[in-house]
Amino acid sequence: MDETLKDLAAHVTGALPGALVAHKIAYGELTLETTPDHILKLATFLRDDPSCLFTCIVDVCGADYPAREQRFEVVYHLLSLKQNARVRVKLSAGEETLVPSVTGIWPGANWFEREAYDLYGILFTGHPELRRLLTDYGFDGHPLRKDFPLTGFVEVRYDDELKRVVYEPVRLAQEFRNFDFLSPWEGVEYILPGDEKASSQPGAPAAPKAS
Repeated sequence: MDETLKDLAAHVTGALPGALVAHKIAYGELTLETTPDHILKLATFLRDDPSCLFTCIVDVCGADYPAREQRFEVVYHLLSLKQNARVRVKLSAGEETLVPSVTGIWPGANWFEREAYDLYGILFTGHPELRRLLTDYGFDGHPLRKDFPLTGFVEVRYDDELKRVVYEPVRLAQEFRNFDFLSPWEGVEYILPGDEKASSQPGAPAAPKAS
């Protein structure tokens, strides 16, 4: 299988010079790295070339790496029933990068790209209807970004008086607590329940003082 994937990588590289940034084979799958400028050319070739025929798009998803200058990766998973092969295509994008939509090549990418926009904020230009898919229309932020707070920004409830759903700022029932995760038998500087009695017994070490 690896030899077949190596031949495929060499075929794509030779047919589309400059379209690939890199390629590698891992875990029995070929990954092709490209750029937003070349994604449509590469996608069309992978779909139409007789040696490829990746006519089925399995998924389009995002990944977030906030420390990178181009924080997002857009990942396409393709399947060729004719060649009995799979290929992964990746490209990097920033928060303002416009990634060309592949819905004109694979119509099945429509909802996948909407999901990536909804959850990461990745912008796809040329998409027929780029709007949120899994969150509400008024949702603030993109919940799969690494810097999105675990509690979110608003909470939703049904108001029985207003007879509608209302949005309110998040209110935590209690503050987040700090845990030391130390063994209760060593290293703690506070008195555990019951330890105050131990110091009163003859020969017992004194209980640690509460900080």
